[in-house]
Amino acid sequence: MLLSPAGVEALRSALTRAGYTSNGIAARLGPQATGGMARNDFRAALRATRDGDPLDTLIRVFICEQTEPEAAVAAALAPLALEEALAGGLVERHGDGLRMGLDLEPYGDDWWVLADVPASARPGRPLHAEHVLGIGGATQTLIGATVRRPVETALDLGTGSGVQALHLATHARRVTATDVSARALRFAATTAALNGQDWELLRGDMVAPVAGRRFDLVVSNPPFVVGPGTTTHVYRDSGRVGDAIGAELAAAAPGLLTEGGTMQYLANWVHVTGEDWGERVAGWFAGTGLDAWVIQREVADPMAYVNLWLTDVGESADPRRAADWLDWFDAHKVEAIGFGIVSLRRSGHDDPVVRVEDLRQRVEAPLGDRIGAWFDRQDWLRPRDTDALLSARYRAAEGLQLRQEATMGDEGWAVDRQVLAMPHGLRWTEEIDPLVLALVGGADGRLPLRDQLALLAAAHDVAPEELADAAGPIVAHLVERGFVEPVDG
Repeated sequence: MLLSPAGVEALRSALTRAGYTSNGIAARLGPQATGGMARNDFRAALRATRDGDPLDTLIRVFICEQTEPEAAVAAALAPLALEEALAGGLVERHGDGLRMGLDLEPYGDDWWVLADVPASARPGRPLHAEHVLGIGGATQTLIGATVRRPVETALDLGTGSGVQALHLATHARRVTATDVSARALRFAATTAALNGQDWELLRGDMVAPVAGRRFDLVVSNPPFVVGPGTTTHVYRDSGRVGDAIGAELAAAAPGLLTEGGTMQYLANWVHVTGEDWGERVAGWFAGTGLDAWVIQREVADPMAYVNLWLTDVGESADPRRAADWLDWFDAHKVEAIGFGIVSLRRSGHDDPVVRVEDLRQRVEAPLGDRIGAWFDRQDWLRPRDTDALLSARYRAAEGLQLRQEATMGDEGWAVDRQVLAMPHGLRWTEEIDPLVLALVGGADGRLPLRDQLALLAAAHDVAPEELADAAGPIVAHLVERGFVEPVDG
């Protein structure tokens, strides 16, 4: 750990006593200053923390990035000895006072996460090769996407500061976390101890430390950045060429998961000129026997992508580094880079379902609930043949909308296009034909689909068998998307 066990206890005591929590800080600062801090505008927060009590000092040092008098910082951290805080890197000397040496972030209702100070807070200072990230956008994406159901065992691959493991411990009886970086594991151990949690921490590259073991839930925010395979910062660079880390994790998943187990990880994938990116990513799961749902959330062009990641490590002023990276993209015909979430499940079936799709529209949180429900729908659909689908009763999803586009003509409005839309959740939209419109419109949960089709056939003078042949695949698709729900499951 970064501090001794006694030092961790002393730090927790100091933070708790001062009220250095998300709620405590919000109550001290008020909504205006709290909102300003989220935009890195600390003016109102600094005005609100002039009295200099321990909470004021902690806010000024660890959130507002200020240098404060040594006596005030020592008092705010007590009973943690200032000497141990300096030796552990928690604070550092700067000018005639002390400033933060590490990022100590209040998180959730009563958690704290220890990480390295981001590059933006230390302009001109190069990041450590084993820089440990705090709570960034990718971290929050995975937190929100994880299926939060009770499990016995959970694994966090590439734990970093331990944020994912913190969440896993709320619904897993045992948590294991790995990282290739010994430095990161010290941060994770400190984060765990500071929050009163106990994880198994193992050092090694990705799945190597847990070879031969299986888990009910595996999550990973790996070093997924796409490039020539050069490693300068372990949180970002896997050492694999291109997007191979995503394919490697997919190949490892069958050996990591218990029956019914789930693995979820973030990934980047390349869009290669002349290739279908979805087919390429779907190829990662061939032969795994796993159900897979890949959701693309963002797409960046190579220039924006390179600038983003060079800025992230404070190298944006190095044009040669950018040129080399862009040349590699050009040589491999990479026209864009996708970012998204891979969710896999070991369902124990010979006919796994693989879906790869672009969902860049805004998705309503929590995404993890939507992913869990998607796997549940696959379980319901898998054993049912057409006859079973026709025998079931369905109801339209709550809030489902029908949107129409029409053109005014000589005889009035003529409907050109009809679209089913879910205003919440994954916010699916899908153009439909009259048969689908009739099926969904009549889905009130009272009649089996077979009887509903008989009524439609009689109304339109069509043989019921013709509608039944078409309706089976249609209703399966509607159920998978969540437009209609089976009444009995």
